[in-house]
Amino acid sequence: MSLYKTNEEVEIQRESCLLVNASITEIAKILKPGLTTLSLDTLAETFIRDNGGTPSCKGYHGFPYALCISVNDQVVHGFPGSHVLKEGDIITIDTVVSKNGFNGDSAYTFILGETTPEILQLVKVTKEALYIGIAQAVTGNRTGDIGYAIENYTYGQHGYGVIREMVGHGVGREMHEDPQVPNYGRRGSGKKLQENMVLAIEPMITMGSREIHFLDDGWTIVAADGSPAVHFEHNVCVKKGKPEILTDFSGIEQAEKLNSNLNSSYYSI
Repeated sequence: MSLYKTNEEVEIQRESCLLVNASITEIAKILKPGLTTLSLDTLAETFIRDNGGTPSCKGYHGFPYALCISVNDQVVHGFPGSHVLKEGDIITIDTVVSKNGFNGDSAYTFILGETTPEILQLVKVTKEALYIGIAQAVTGNRTGDIGYAIENYTYGQHGYGVIREMVGHGVGREMHEDPQVPNYGRRGSGKKLQENMVLAIEPMITMGSREIHFLDDGWTIVAADGSPAVHFEHNVCVKKGKPEILTDFSGIEQAEKLNSNLNSSYYSI
């Protein structure tokens, strides 16, 4: 069943959406080679709790951390741990924060130091695809319109792999609500979008094949061909004419540009 929010509930949920991005911003400020991914998880959990939130990922079906941190060919749900970050790593931070009964869910991919033009292009295109998909999240459209827009841009125009096993979704009092929002599809197909649905739209894209497999931890999903993977995610409220983005990348982007250890040159491609 699809869950709709009142205008008041949307404003309450916005608080969680802003907090989840603020937690990612704290990571963006300090990311550098030599840090362990577990240290980032500790930092984010402390920040979330200090600001009145709860890390929804921690304990979800047994997931043991506040953050999903996926590096290089890891697509989603990577475990923080003793992995030491190094120059050239691609790092996706994905997390969910609950505050005042509602969840905010967001993801952002960073490049640590120098990389190849091909990876810069992959990050740029995936981020652009997020907004191309969001533009379709208006009253009267369908989930297939979002998926088609993302797939047409990433695979149709650039030949990248579009992950099919993991999809976007509704988000609100629960981390995962109806409807499912795939990053592929046909225009005019799928669930009809109605005002004040709140959706997590999240293209998960690889440079190569869309095929995946799970690591032994049972959570971490990697590109089967070892190709780099990128993931961006916003929470979006469906409205008439123009969707409303509840999450906010502006603080993350500012920190990304100010941190000399991060490569933001994909902005200028």
